[in-house]
Amino acid sequence: MIPVTIVTGGRAADREAAIQARLDPALVTAVIIEGLPDGTTRLDVQSSTQPPHLQLQRIAPGCLCCTGNLVMRVTLNRLLRSKPAQLFIAISNASHLPQLRAALGSPPYDTWLRLHEDMVLP
Repeated sequence: MIPVTIVTGGRAADREAAIQARLDPALVTAVIIEGLPDGTTRLDVQSSTQPPHLQLQRIAPGCLCCTGNLVMRVTLNRLLRSKPAQLFIAISNASHLPQLRAALGSPPYDTWLRLHEDMVLP
């Protein structure tokens, strides 16, 4: 099963820095980030220089369990085909975190994903 960490809170740059701090260069890691950066980020640079180890996908801002549900599922399904060793999902608003966790813990994802404790930034 693929361990999943949901990262929320703080600014977009803080969430990306928290993810980058947890990356293991020996593992293939998939990252789904809600929102678009204000410029090139370190994760963008790292994903372009090390494509086999970091698969970075950005989704337009919007609640991933509501308006972005289809987009999130399509993106997630594509990333899961590559069988990453770990997955991070960064969201800007934690108000629907329980619904997102429920979606990730439901079929078919319950057989592929193991939800870890969320990273909630100040």
